[in-house]
Amino acid sequence: MLIKRKKKVLQKAARILVAHQEPKSIISEQFRTIRTSIDFSTPDNDLETLLVTSAAPSEGKSTIAANIAVVYAQNGKKVLLVDADLRKPTVHYTFSLMNNVGLTNLLAKNTTLQVAVKKSEVEGLDVLVCGSIPPNPAELLASKSMDNVLEQLKEQYDLIIFDAPPLLSVTDGQVLAQKCDGAILVVSSGSTEKENIVKAKEALLLTKTPILGVVLNNFNLTKDHYYYNYYRMEE
Repeated sequence: MLIKRKKKVLQKAARILVAHQEPKSIISEQFRTIRTSIDFSTPDNDLETLLVTSAAPSEGKSTIAANIAVVYAQNGKKVLLVDADLRKPTVHYTFSLMNNVGLTNLLAKNTTLQVAVKKSEVEGLDVLVCGSIPPNPAELLASKSMDNVLEQLKEQYDLIIFDAPPLLSVTDGQVLAQKCDGAILVVSSGSTEKENIVKAKEALLLTKTPILGVVLNNFNLTKDHYYYNYYRMEE
């Protein structure tokens, strides 16, 4: 019974990969627009590492990070999605993977990249899940071992996307941001408080990591919106 319930949870979570499962949908087109906006914001520099975070929990950063990774892979990039939320990891649910070996095991030097990195069902997209939950996430992310792992990953992938913890909950996101070329802040329409958005922006600015953009998540697009009608006509 427990296995059936767990399988049902994994299947439900897997459905949020809309850019892979419904590539012609309006939502998937929005993720491609995000990809284009990121590329335009870094015209002179090759973006190797991207941090995706939010101000608070439950604003959709993990869904956004996973779908951005999908659309970059669909565009021919070799992409790695890393679950760097070492306190409440969810990437393994999204891709229906086991979370027994992952980033934390690599940082503790208990495994190798070849063992820890998993193929996803999306061509060109690999996944590095969190692994064992550590007692000291911030210290692990700030460690020299993290720098060494990151350098190894850069040699193998065109783009590494980190699903990072919320900025206002713990310091992990800021620690990781300092190691990335750019950051995306996810805001949930109607629920993220303006004060928290400002605080999250200030937290990112302190790291000196360029903020490449803000993604408004959970926005309700009405059926009379021009964008909705355009795609309905195409269908």
